[in-house]
Amino acid sequence: MGGMDDPELRTEADAILAELVGDPGGRARLREDQWQAVDALVRERRRALVVQRTGWGKSAVYFVATALLRRRGAGPTVIVSPLLALMRNQVEAAARAGIRARTINSANPEEWDTIHEEVERGETDVLLVSPERLNSVDFRDHMLPRLAATTGLLVVDEAHCISDWGHDFRPDYRRLRAMLAELAPGVPVLATTATANARVTADVAEQLGTGAGEALVLRGPLERESLRLGVVRLPDAAHRLGWLAEHLDDLTGSGIIYTLTVAAAEEATAYLRQRGFEVASYTGRTENADRLQAETDLQENRVKALVATSALGMGFDKPDLGFVVHLGSPSSPIAYYQQVGRAGRGVAHADVLLLPGKEDEAIWRYFADTAFPPEPQVRQTLAALGEAGRPLSVPALEASVDLRRSRLETMLKVLDVDGAVKRVKGGWTATGAEWVYDADRYAWVARQRAAEQQAMRDYVGTSACRMEFLRLQLDDEGAAPCGRCDNCAGAWADSSVSAQTLQGAAKELDRPGEDVEPRRMWPTGMPALGIDLKGRIPAGEQCAPGRALGRLSDIGWGNRLRPLLAQDAADGPVPDDVLKAAVAVLADWARSPGGWAAGGEDAPARPVGVVAVPSLSRPQLVGTLAQGIAAVGRLPYLGSLAYTGPDGARAGRRSNSAQRLKALSGAFEVPGELAAALAASSGPVLLVDDLTDSGWTLAVAARLLRRSGGGQVLPLVLAAAG
Repeated sequence: MGGMDDPELRTEADAILAELVGDPGGRARLREDQWQAVDALVRERRRALVVQRTGWGKSAVYFVATALLRRRGAGPTVIVSPLLALMRNQVEAAARAGIRARTINSANPEEWDTIHEEVERGETDVLLVSPERLNSVDFRDHMLPRLAATTGLLVVDEAHCISDWGHDFRPDYRRLRAMLAELAPGVPVLATTATANARVTADVAEQLGTGAGEALVLRGPLERESLRLGVVRLPDAAHRLGWLAEHLDDLTGSGIIYTLTVAAAEEATAYLRQRGFEVASYTGRTENADRLQAETDLQENRVKALVATSALGMGFDKPDLGFVVHLGSPSSPIAYYQQVGRAGRGVAHADVLLLPGKEDEAIWRYFADTAFPPEPQVRQTLAALGEAGRPLSVPALEASVDLRRSRLETMLKVLDVDGAVKRVKGGWTATGAEWVYDADRYAWVARQRAAEQQAMRDYVGTSACRMEFLRLQLDDEGAAPCGRCDNCAGAWADSSVSAQTLQGAAKELDRPGEDVEPRRMWPTGMPALGIDLKGRIPAGEQCAPGRALGRLSDIGWGNRLRPLLAQDAADGPVPDDVLKAAVAVLADWARSPGGWAAGGEDAPARPVGVVAVPSLSRPQLVGTLAQGIAAVGRLPYLGSLAYTGPDGARAGRRSNSAQRLKALSGAFEVPGELAAALAASSGPVLLVDDLTDSGWTLAVAARLLRRSGGGQVLPLVLAAAG
């Protein structure tokens, strides 16, 4: 390429690389493919998409290019990057080469004004921005136009997120389309990713090249010579936890254990710590400070592993990471390739193992509610915004649109980029622009997700090379058998678990008990629905904190309860083992700090009876559970609330809070005999149900019971969703 025409530029680039990697002898050299990208950005000022395997050295390209461009008078580089972990690593790397980098993200709002001033004074070489900032009203309206006018290089990291054909489409990223169009002529753009198949590559390249000529695509082989892939198929969750306990020390160095859910991560962490392992949990519920500590502990090998959900994903960089184990199959082989690519970047050998579970597909289904909503719900949203005459917040919109909050927010971001709505101070407004529902595209994306799930099933069952399988999923033309995986070289991971360890793991998973937090505030917008409920729920009408046997997303009781509570499951009496576990939870609750058997000033009195929540789909299950608890606990069974609502109102559990409460409002009443029993006893009651999801059924039932003369309402349910 043209880089051969400018040897002085190449020499200067290599010298910057040596500073970047801490090579005082100056022996570091950009590889030819890296140099090709740097040359395209600096000398030709092109837009380029680099699709290269994890660990290839994409950050070296954009830091070297930044230094070269800044020396030639260009403005600061803007890097859009998805994770704080990546940002911290990049800032440290940049400092080694004398590159002044700052970040703007949700963790440092108090620094934003100072950083903006530093950028305007030319004191910052690199500004790292998290994608969600692109949709912040102030940033979008004030900072983004200035950056577009002064940026010397725009870097889009994890660029597959731009494309809704990709496995990890993020609407925030689509704001970049507007910034790309507003960049001054001749400003180079670098988009990077390690996980893009041919369709995604073409889509991203097309977006990059809009109005700026055809984008240069530099795509390399995705082989990872250091990784040895394998699958260990074990009969159940106890075997898999037991396997971890017996074989974690067989894996070299430190690594990551990925789980599909937060609950599973917490279960596995607790069990491994109990077995004496230094491990830490890393999930979407982990506080920022705790995340940073966990990352540091792994970087410095103070822990054997982080037990993580996909929250620890793109951008975490530990070159000597020795292994990645998956406790459960991700739903996409492309996402799986990305996660296993965390390992073996700077070492010759790293082990990658998948331990699939029978519950994996049920968990995929539970979290699959991400398809773009049907057109009537989208039109309903646009109409609500158009008729409001003022900006509406997402909670206020929930009163008009029956979508869960996370799904509603995602839909609004897509509509924003499409120009149909706009985010302003105070919420969202409709623009009035014509908008077309692209049913074919949304259906194609849904089919793509289904195809990815099938490919993941095929990966588990294939007898062919596993690395080749993953590379083919990414349309890597050079894919060939690796010679290292369990199918190429024979099974290399011991699948045995001793009886003693298995017994201990089963005992840990059999331990029931999860906290159930009550609702304390009514949803926004209920008066607009004709329901006079707003603000804080009065203390005398609130439900108390409760207990569940487990969460549907965990691998212990979740696996036991999921079939029992499935939509198509037959109703029947509560199984003996489930009733026994519920009684154990109740006994443990009573003895816990704050429990009625523990005493203390704030402890509730012992329950005076048991009340059931009426069930349309599982009346036998709930009824026999409530009566069984009453019998074992030697408490009177006071009866059930009466259901007076329309058929199906209790079925819409996965609605948003406003719609859920609307469906439940007026749907229950307290029968006369139950009201008399509550008034006569005036003490706490146990409220029994099968499943709590939104928490509004328990809140509505508790309010009725307390208004009828009952004391505290203590909910005991079989399962908590999520």
